[in-house]
Amino acid sequence: MSKMHYFVFAVLGFLALIATHVFAESAPTPTYNNNPVIAIVDGKPLRMNDLLNPKMHDAMDRLHMMQESALKKKTLEIVTRNHPELNKIKPRPVTPQDIVHFYKTTPGVGDFGTFEQMRDEIKQYLIRTFRENFVATQYQMALDKGWIKVYLEPPGEFVLVAKVDSAMKRFDDKKKSRKIFLLEYSDFQCPFCKRVQGTLMKIRKRYSKDVQFGYRHFPLPFHKEAKPMAEAVECARDQGKFWQLHSLFYRSPETIPITSNLVMSLARRAGIKDMPAFQKCWIGGKHEQRVRNDIQEGASMGIQGTPAFIVGLYDHDMNHVSGEILSGAVSEENFMLVIEKYIALSRTKDNLAQRP
Repeated sequence: MSKMHYFVFAVLGFLALIATHVFAESAPTPTYNNNPVIAIVDGKPLRMNDLLNPKMHDAMDRLHMMQESALKKKTLEIVTRNHPELNKIKPRPVTPQDIVHFYKTTPGVGDFGTFEQMRDEIKQYLIRTFRENFVATQYQMALDKGWIKVYLEPPGEFVLVAKVDSAMKRFDDKKKSRKIFLLEYSDFQCPFCKRVQGTLMKIRKRYSKDVQFGYRHFPLPFHKEAKPMAEAVECARDQGKFWQLHSLFYRSPETIPITSNLVMSLARRAGIKDMPAFQKCWIGGKHEQRVRNDIQEGASMGIQGTPAFIVGLYDHDMNHVSGEILSGAVSEENFMLVIEKYIALSRTKDNLAQRP
């Protein structure tokens, strides 16, 4: 082979090496996409979101929560090894003063036992809470430093129309000024339902002028007292004490069994005046069908677990909400993101309607 041939081969090899290097440098990192093309039909792409229905969306939403939790755990395992400064952050230990403060300042805790009876349960609750706050702080620090970049996305938006029907509404809105509705489907014995009540209290305070809030029942079959508790709250509604008994039920510690005596005691605590009428209503199953209707309508929308929330635009005349489902103990930030989106959408629709 001549020197010229060797030279040509060398140049071609060098160019190939450069091309390979440039391609390796410029090739984008593949990222997660939860709405991929899953089929081509008559030359047109069919995406995952094209198949969505309420049950699938709920399942995908729950899967996303599990993926998000696993991602947070895995990424923190890696960055804490590579960045020791993260380990300088330590979870705050629970002190006896914390337990006393929680018992004294948390409304309703004293109704379910003395400080000595409640101390261990309060301690375990605070340990879990402090640990969750610690992990959240570590994770946010890693995100702020750029050590973690997250490409995981929530499921695609799924718009559904949900009946408000017999839901107990939080605000009297005769002027129909609230254009957004947050409809909750919940279970009084569900730990995640209990956990989200504090968040809902903050959201109601923040959006008291813009959002109507409503509550419907979805007692799960393996929570044996949840359905009777739902019926009891409906009996309390007859005497204008729905939210009072609702609040006391959610404050009840999980370790205390829900007995008939406890329900009657809490009903008195809620301010129900006519206790014989309440007892007759509850024992007689006056509102059993109303609770069943809530369960059936929730199931028809694809709700399988609690808590579940439908957030969207509120049609006062049709008495329904057009929006999307959120599942689980939704954070305050996530509630705000969705509510703000629908507030903006509502204002846009109003502006368009006012144009000549």
